[in-house]
Order: sequence, then structure tokens, then C-alpha cells
Amino acid sequence: MSVNERVVARLKELVAFDTTSRNSNLPLLDHVEDILRPLGFALERYPDETGTKANLWATIGPADRPGIVLSGHTDVVPVDGQDWETDPFVLAERDGRLYGRGACDMKGFLAVCLALAPEMAAAPLAQPIHFAFTHDEEVGCVGAQALVRRLAAEKGIVPMACFVGEPTSMGVVVGHKGKRSVKVTVRGLTRHSSLAPQGVNAVEFAALLVARIRALADRLAAEGARDGAFDVPHTTAHVGVLTGGTALNIVPDVASILFEIRAIGADDPDALVAEIEDYARRELEPRMRAVDPSTGIDFEVYAGFPGLDTPPDAPVVTLGKRLAGRNDHAKVAYGTEAGLFSQIWQVPTVIVGPGSIAQAHQANEWIAKDQLVACAAFVERLIAECGR
Repeated sequence: MSVNERVVARLKELVAFDTTSRNSNLPLLDHVEDILRPLGFALERYPDETGTKANLWATIGPADRPGIVLSGHTDVVPVDGQDWETDPFVLAERDGRLYGRGACDMKGFLAVCLALAPEMAAAPLAQPIHFAFTHDEEVGCVGAQALVRRLAAEKGIVPMACFVGEPTSMGVVVGHKGKRSVKVTVRGLTRHSSLAPQGVNAVEFAALLVARIRALADRLAAEGARDGAFDVPHTTAHVGVLTGGTALNIVPDVASILFEIRAIGADDPDALVAEIEDYARRELEPRMRAVDPSTGIDFEVYAGFPGLDTPPDAPVVTLGKRLAGRNDHAKVAYGTEAGLFSQIWQVPTVIVGPGSIAQAHQANEWIAKDQLVACAAFVERLIAECGR
């Protein structure tokens, strides 16, 4: 069986595991370990607090030297409510495309890594190759945050480079925005609407906060820092959810807001979240508590990830371009686990992987077979690089 045939076979196996983020990824990791263990990979599994999810760190080659990390997440987004033409968990091939949930984002990359694991094991590696396979990327890079912190604390040797295999059409991506996801709970005081001034209307105060977030977004768009490499070249603030109230004749006592900050490298997303919270503390809460001291506004940063901003002239970028056979580089709007490796563990990192982000998360998600061929060539060159 050729390398490219092995890649498709491995992808078929991986797609068959329903690793939607609400499910366990342990059966998939069992399968991966069954592939890698006979080849001599050193395997370390890091379970989460529930014991139903885990990260996998797998190494082949000398452990006492800096190596190269190939990183990818094992979870996928739901198929609920999507109109699929085929079973999303059975890989289907048509017109040079492979269809299935996760085929593009990002089990295609994992399949390439696993298909070429025998070549890694057979090569006279002078530098180790590491696999970092994580859980729950799709719900806030949860697994990678825990894994990278553990590795940074436990491993005495920092890898020389990390390639995160998110779909970039095998282009070398040097940056993405950092994100903070924030839940706000506004606690008011309920009354009959005929006595509205005696209550604290949580929805109205939430609306004032939403207006403030929009004002921040407008300010960033009009006069904020710029990075022309992004399609939206400035930091953004966005409200995605506003809920509250039960009936028109009841003053609502609870409202909820979900908002996010996506920041370019020049801006601090935590400082922007703090600016919104400071407004709530200074301007809104005193008015609420003048009516009832038990009211207030609670903020929770429930998810997020650091941005990636690797210098274009960094050695990891040069290496990535050489392995990919590319001379260009770019930045992307979507977030990845790359910033965690770069900022927490200080591993030079870029993003490069098969498939297009335009196909990710969609019904009938697909990846072109020629993208997998290009990724396999990338990894074959990497194996040769580590053998020098």
C-alpha cells in the first residue's frame, strides 16, 4: 500500500470515531496508541479532570535533543441540524474529494502523521518528532492549554519548532488573533411592570452594556491599531448572545450576555475585557445598587486562547516554507492552538496543514486528496530533515 493510500485508510478510520466535543475522545486515542506503540513511539496520555477526555504526547527518536512537534486536535464540531448527503462518520470519496466530519478540520492532518509513522520509526532520526493530539479545541482550546502547561513544567528540553496542522491549504501561517470569550450575568430585581421604577431591569442594564461593547468595537475599527496581514486588520469586539426576561409585565431580574474580543498582536484582549468590566463597575452597578444592594453584574472569561505572532524571518518560518515548497506566508482570522505553544512553552510555531478552512464546520465537509498528498510530502521532507 502506498503512502497516499495509507493516508486515506487512516483518515477513514479516524472519521469513523464520533469525537464531537460533547463525546469522549478516548476510543480514538486507544486506536492511535495501537498504531504507534508497536512502532516504538513513547506514549504519554494526559487525562482531563473528568477522565473522559485526554491529550496524547507521542515521541519517536532521541529524547535528549530538541525536536519538532506536529500538533492537531482530535475533536470535531457537531453535525446536528446540518443537511449531509452522506453519513458524516463514514468517509466518502467523490471527484477527488473525501467527505466526512473532520476530514478537513483536522483529521486529515492526523491521518498523514499516522500514515507516515512507520517511516519515522525506520528513519535514523537525529532529532525527535513529537505528536501532540489534543481534546476540546473546538470549545476553546481546552485540552491544549492543559497539555502545553504540563509539558512546559515537565519537559526540560524545549522543542525547536511546532507545526500546527490546521487547514491552510498547505500555506505557512505566521499569525492569528487572540480571543477572549466572556459571559456576563446581570442580576436585577423583579417587580410587576406597573411598579417598574421599584425594580432593577436586568435586560435594560444588559442593553447598556451591549451598547458599550459596540462603542468599543466602533472605536477599534475607527482608530485602533492595524495589522494589514489580516482580512479584518484591527481588533474586534462582538456580542453574540443576549437573553433575558420572561413576560412583558414582569421586570426581569436576570439577563445574560456572551461577547468576545479578537485581538491583533498590538492589543491586549484582557485589557479590553477589563475596560468593559470597569464601565459596569463604575457606571452601571452604582445605579442598580441604589435601588437594591443585592443586584450586580458578574463577568466570567470562560474560554479563549493567545494569539500567534511569529516573526516572518524566524527559522521556523523558513523551515516551514522549505518543507511546504512555498515562499509566501500569511495570517488568518480564525484561532488555533498555535499561540499556546508559542506563548506558554516558548516553542517557535507556525500553522500549516491540508485543506481549506472554507470547508471546515460545514455540512458535507471535505478535503481534496491532492491536499493530503501535499501534506504527506511535507512530512516526508520533515523526516529527512530530522535525520540530518
